[in-house]
Amino acid sequence: MASPNKGRLAYADLLRCAAMAAVIVLHLAGSQLENVAVGSFAFHVLNVYDSLSHWCVPVFVMLSGMFLLDPDHPLPLSKLLRGHIFRIFVALVAWGAAYALAAQILTHGLHMADLWNALYQVALGQTHFHLWFLYMIIGLYLVTPILRAFVRGASRAEFHWFFALVFIFAWLLPNVLRIRPSQTVSLWINNLNLHLVMGYVGYYVLGYYLRTYPLSRKARNTFYGLGILGAAGTIAGTAWLSQQRGMLAQTFYNYDNPTIALMSIAVFLFFQSWAADRTPLPRRHPISVAAKVSFGVYLSHAFFLMLLNHLGITVLSFSPVLAVPVLAAVVLACSLAVAWVLSKLPVAGRYLT
Repeated sequence: MASPNKGRLAYADLLRCAAMAAVIVLHLAGSQLENVAVGSFAFHVLNVYDSLSHWCVPVFVMLSGMFLLDPDHPLPLSKLLRGHIFRIFVALVAWGAAYALAAQILTHGLHMADLWNALYQVALGQTHFHLWFLYMIIGLYLVTPILRAFVRGASRAEFHWFFALVFIFAWLLPNVLRIRPSQTVSLWINNLNLHLVMGYVGYYVLGYYLRTYPLSRKARNTFYGLGILGAAGTIAGTAWLSQQRGMLAQTFYNYDNPTIALMSIAVFLFFQSWAADRTPLPRRHPISVAAKVSFGVYLSHAFFLMLLNHLGITVLSFSPVLAVPVLAAVVLACSLAVAWVLSKLPVAGRYLT
């Protein structure tokens, strides 16, 4: 998404590039965590990589919110439906069918009925694991007109009240209850029925807020410290809870977990502050080119994960300390190449990347 001037907003493009790399690290590290013994060296290494990359999805959501919720940029319902929701729907159908077909080919070989079966799987909503993100984004887009009305009229204090509700009811209490269940607290939460205050809506609005209301240096430094604590808490919490349960426990990996939220905010603020005084990036700058196809990288990278797995290459094939970054670099390079080529296709390129 371009900034109002002729260039592209530097920190937004840098964040997109960093997030698309983090997604690949997350999926590589997470693919083998359940296959190693809890407490082993490999478990701790993969847990560190997985934990430190979980900010990627919240940041992607924040990036969408910072642009689509901006009331200074008109977004009529027709444009939202045709230009955004329809685009994501087409990508979901096309990539969902492609992944379903690829999975069948790698497992059973190619047969004429496979294409129809692949489309049927998409119709049932049984798509590849990473395409859940597209369903969630469509949901956010559907409530975008309502959220735009909110941000247009909300005062800064009202934003703070909204974020307090999100933090308590969408991020903090649900995760506390996952670790230490309480029938009383659960009953209260269910009776209050605050379903609109969901974690992803919080990230979506937060992206707009952080772009519109710059934080003081003291506030940024505070969030940097909280982000470091969030990263440490995710790593230590996952190791501790997994040890307690004797198997991988992913509670601290949830995107609505406070530790992930604090880490995501810190990463967003770091890039925003670091690039604040930089001139807008030219549209042909390598960072801008990569950022423009970051959606395509997200959509296509799982093909290369499938291929590596089919070839028997995993992050356990050699030392995971090196395997995760090395394989992530390979997958990123291949995904970037595919996404860039697809982006050049007439008409279809816009929907696939």
